[in-house]
Amino acid sequence: MDRTERLLMAVLSETQAGAESMLGTIRIAVLPIAKVFTMCFLGFLMASKYVNILPTSGRKLLNGLVFSLLLPCLIFSQLGQAITLQKMIQWWFIPMNIVLATISGSIIGFIVASIVRPPYPFFKFTIVQIGIGNIGNVPLVLIAALCRDKNNPFGDFDKCSTDGTAYISFGQWVGAIVLYTYVFNMLAPPPEGTFYIEDADLPVRNPLKEGAPNEKDTASEKIPLLTQEAQPDPAPVKKGKIREILDFLYEKLKLKQIIQPPIVASILALGLGVIPFFKRLLFTADAPLFFLTDSCIILGEAMIPCILLALGGNLVDGPGSSKLGLRTTAAIIFGRLVLVPPTGLGIVMLADKLGFLPAGDKMFRFVLLLQHTMPTSVLSGAVANLRGCGREAAAVLFWVHIFAILSMAGWITLYLNLLF
Repeated sequence: MDRTERLLMAVLSETQAGAESMLGTIRIAVLPIAKVFTMCFLGFLMASKYVNILPTSGRKLLNGLVFSLLLPCLIFSQLGQAITLQKMIQWWFIPMNIVLATISGSIIGFIVASIVRPPYPFFKFTIVQIGIGNIGNVPLVLIAALCRDKNNPFGDFDKCSTDGTAYISFGQWVGAIVLYTYVFNMLAPPPEGTFYIEDADLPVRNPLKEGAPNEKDTASEKIPLLTQEAQPDPAPVKKGKIREILDFLYEKLKLKQIIQPPIVASILALGLGVIPFFKRLLFTADAPLFFLTDSCIILGEAMIPCILLALGGNLVDGPGSSKLGLRTTAAIIFGRLVLVPPTGLGIVMLADKLGFLPAGDKMFRFVLLLQHTMPTSVLSGAVANLRGCGREAAAVLFWVHIFAILSMAGWITLYLNLLF
């Protein structure tokens, strides 16, 4: 009898411990999402018509400050301190994972678009919105929020934050190349020259009058409002062959779009961090020029709240007048948040089985999994705006980020259970 009681007590205690462990994991996974949601809501409140501290112009300036200064400072300080030549060799799968995430996500996007059949000309747009996730800002925010929790499973705050930020920053340059080459070309306008074909015709100078028009009237009606006078060709400027080749490469490879401040910061951090002399000069605590790195650390800490306030403020305008329709929008949300993460989980688990990942590094695997789990890239929305389909991109970003609050909590809970 005593033996049976002891056995029952052991089973009950194990069940209780397992339940507490599961609740702890859910808590660790949900709290970062709750923090992100709270800061986004404050941004939404500041941008609302009742407060109006963050109007459209203010959010644009805040986004520019984050992109041009705060995010590069965060990347430079964290990646520069963490990177070494040995680690760069060990981390080779991070950029490869981003490429694989783009390929697998685009394949899923193609399948979903083929089933849903989005309105013309948004077929490629649908593929891109499913295939391209946010590999920079949102993962950085989640890692920072997760590491601040004393009960996080990745260890003390400094190591957790530094390693996580370094892993995410290491893949930024690949993401930028994918964005401004693959995405830029996928979002090219259709042959009609615009995504809004019904608005493409120019108004004529004279409206059509009743009765049979004469030839003079007909001729005048065919003259568009926006006329362009022929300009004489400027005198050709003589250029050297090398200059012509460089100009051609600059234009074809879209280097102006690729070489952005976060990418420059990543390249500088990689170039200086792997050389021991510059490492001792800039990135160690007793370095002569560490005050520069420390200044970047202070500025980088402001990136997280600023980007979340701006993101929350951008949601105040709502989904806007999108031409995608409910069916296509729902398919994009389902494809991005539900279908893509399991594929990424399979890719990371296979890479781990093949020995491609550093042994025992849980944060490394967690970051790889996050790269497949994030909502649609905000920067892809900027490219869409540049290519003429900004309204639809804004609508997708609005709804995807709303539903991502739930999906990311679920996937992070699963990942933590698998890793620990």
